Amino acid sequence: MSKVTVRQVASPIRRKSDQRATLVGLGLNRIGRTSVLEDTPAVRGMIAKVAHLIEVVA
Repeated sequence: MSKVTVRQVASPIRRKSDQRATLVGLGLNRIGRTSVLEDTPAVRGMIAKVAHLIEVVA
């Protein structure tokens, strides 16, 4: 399967708890952290939910 790399670029402070939980589910918890994930529909949905807090690197 293909991989997707995401990097957290914004803080989850003052965000809803479900957005914070989504970041943790993606393996992110601090600005600048990166995570390499399988490119599945579930991961795509998580990325879409917190797109304003992360960037897709590759």
